Amino acid sequence: MSRKPLVGGLPVEEVTLWHRVRRFAVPRWMIEGATEARLAGDWRAACAVAAVDVALDLAQIGERHGAAVRDAVAGDLAHLAPDLLRWHLPRALAAGTMLSPRRVVLLARHGGGGRRRFRADAPASYLVARTPEWDAPQRLVLDLVAADDPAVRRDHLVEDWTAARHFWDARHAPELRAWCGGGAGRLPFFRADGTPLGPRELPDTDPGSADPAAREEWTAVLQARGDVVGAFGTAGVDLDLTALPPHAGWGPEQPEAVIAGLLLDLPRTVREVRRLVAAGVADRFRIPGVYPGDVLIERADPGAHVALRARATAMNARTGVPTLPGIVWRRLPDLQLVRSGRLAPEELHPLVAAALFPASGPACGPPGPPAVLAPVRVRCQGEWHVVGFRDGELLVPHSAREQQREQAMLAFGGAVSGCFAVQRAWTSGLGRLPRALRPLRREVFERARHGDIPGVAALLAAGLDPAVRDNATGQSLQDVLRLQDAH
Repeated sequence: MSRKPLVGGLPVEEVTLWHRVRRFAVPRWMIEGATEARLAGDWRAACAVAAVDVALDLAQIGERHGAAVRDAVAGDLAHLAPDLLRWHLPRALAAGTMLSPRRVVLLARHGGGGRRRFRADAPASYLVARTPEWDAPQRLVLDLVAADDPAVRRDHLVEDWTAARHFWDARHAPELRAWCGGGAGRLPFFRADGTPLGPRELPDTDPGSADPAAREEWTAVLQARGDVVGAFGTAGVDLDLTALPPHAGWGPEQPEAVIAGLLLDLPRTVREVRRLVAAGVADRFRIPGVYPGDVLIERADPGAHVALRARATAMNARTGVPTLPGIVWRRLPDLQLVRSGRLAPEELHPLVAAALFPASGPACGPPGPPAVLAPVRVRCQGEWHVVGFRDGELLVPHSAREQQREQAMLAFGGAVSGCFAVQRAWTSGLGRLPRALRPLRREVFERARHGDIPGVAALLAAGLDPAVRDNATGQSLQDVLRLQDAH
């Protein structure tokens, strides 16, 4: 597979990690169980299936906020798709596939006297989802918190999704297509039937405005060429390239480098900022960048048309400026995975697939673990031997006496090789496994860390040796499963 990123895409390493997220973080059984419960009207059961702990109480909400707020929250909960929420949540890709820790995701705002149907003295509050701490089981917490709660005022840990219900509300899930720039015709970078465009099918010159999807592709082509000014101009944004002040020990930073380093989905970012400005949310938004600068997008004039300008600014220099959520400006990984051929549309979350690729037919979510664990060939003592799993043990074609001899050699500091080296690498995490066994070891630990106990059980039922140890952390499978039980 090519190591070159797609135009308008993500770095190849990031796409690889997102492929693992989509494969293991929200398993098919979770999607099916949560969907069945939601459609049956049991939102609590849906949350239980999707590993979401409920910390709110509707009766208490009614007593404190009034019947209108209680009913509004109840309406949100009736249409909450907790599996869809988990699908879209930000991930700490720098550390693997786990959820970004300690995040507070604002799902909906209620009360505060902003609407006549709410009681005048009802304090403003948010329906929120909290992500876990570092190294904790991947469980979420659903709660209702006051708008002035310190937890929702820590800007760097808060994601405001109140204007993006298609990421968690099943009623709004079809809106994801328009969010990604797709209209009645096609999505950018895809043909009308949902198949990806080839590199030579992207525009090489400005296509004009007749085809909005082609216009977005042209913006991405300019970004890939390093033409930051041209890309922002095509998206309708004036770019201020005033140099950043010198940074201690680093010297001056070129604003083009700060802006280009973000890999913005520029057309979507501009659409959303214009919408938020027109709605009166704010006149400027900060996009947290890579050290040492951020990007500020703001209204350029007070006219009726929302004209925007952008510029690089010192990191965290403008306190009080709302941060644009990453899910607004980052490139959507699901589109990149389908474009690169790593996922088929039917392997996406069904609500996501129905929105983005309606012509591809029904989706059923990520595939489960393999039902049969295929044996592998190993070079051993000048011959090819077959090593495989059976009845929970990694078996090698050697007699008990030969295995005892190898164990004795290892105890006296000798080296093992061939089949015995495979056994040792599997149970100790040391040494190199055959290429065919490495994905299997990764899969069982990924499923365990994401709480996919049915998936782990299926692998063990297929004969997987549970004595496996993770080569990266040194943890045994039992260690990881014990952590899930401890919480």
